[in-house]
Amino acid sequence: MSAHAQQEVTSQANRVAAIQMVSTHDIAENLREAGRLLEEAAAFGAGIAVLPENFAVLATRQMIGCGRREADPDNLIRHFLAEQSARLGIWIVGGSLPIASRPDGSTVKDRVRACCFVYNSEGKEVGRYDKIHLFDAMVEDAHGQYRESDTFEPGDEVVVLDTPAGRLGLAICYDLRFPELFRKLREQGAEWVSLPSAFTWNTGDAHWHALLRARAIENQLWMVAAGQGGQNSERRHTYGHSMIVDPWGRVLSEIGEGPGVVTADLDPERLGEIRARMPVWEHRRL
Repeated sequence: MSAHAQQEVTSQANRVAAIQMVSTHDIAENLREAGRLLEEAAAFGAGIAVLPENFAVLATRQMIGCGRREADPDNLIRHFLAEQSARLGIWIVGGSLPIASRPDGSTVKDRVRACCFVYNSEGKEVGRYDKIHLFDAMVEDAHGQYRESDTFEPGDEVVVLDTPAGRLGLAICYDLRFPELFRKLREQGAEWVSLPSAFTWNTGDAHWHALLRARAIENQLWMVAAGQGGQNSERRHTYGHSMIVDPWGRVLSEIGEGPGVVTADLDPERLGEIRARMPVWEHRRL
């Protein structure tokens, strides 16, 4: 199913959307674009929409200040997500945003956490995941060196929650390279995993498809990967290729670069059939 395929406009509980953006350093414009694409996802009949990593705040220099504001009751981005989910009547997996507090309410002093908040169709916050694996790497692109640990404090909790489309495991971008996390998500009953991302073009071109399909196949679950896809700034070019992969590793829908929406229906019968016919979970020996 392409990003522009004709869809039913009636919301389907098990229809999910992966939203691709090309966010910039303009937070207000990023939120306007996110709102537009969320409306498009709702018009396509999605009951749940997944936003990409750093959908509202992209620039590293903005993270600390924004994270402190988001920790206050009078916050901007979390209020936006709650408002949009209630207005559109859909669940939103809110990509990632910085926040200067931990799940227990304690303050992160010199850094922030990269958090994915989940909102139900009434605009209530029902889940939070703090990115566990931080991207500290050298990449052969205009940016060169990435050191998320300079800005972010890692999380340490695996998060799975119930949604209308099945039991959802939460992960963010670089987490994709760590299969043990996805084993934990499956152990806790995950039937699908959302992966808000901002893969660099170089690493995405080399590994994105292979890793997404591998995580789906080895854990027999759906992967809903929403990415940044385009020239975000002078030095940052993200890979895009947001997609939805089924538990057999088949890519159901995908977009290349540029903003857009892809959707798919998560069929619980197909999931059950795949797991029953090849019960790899019961065959584990280590």
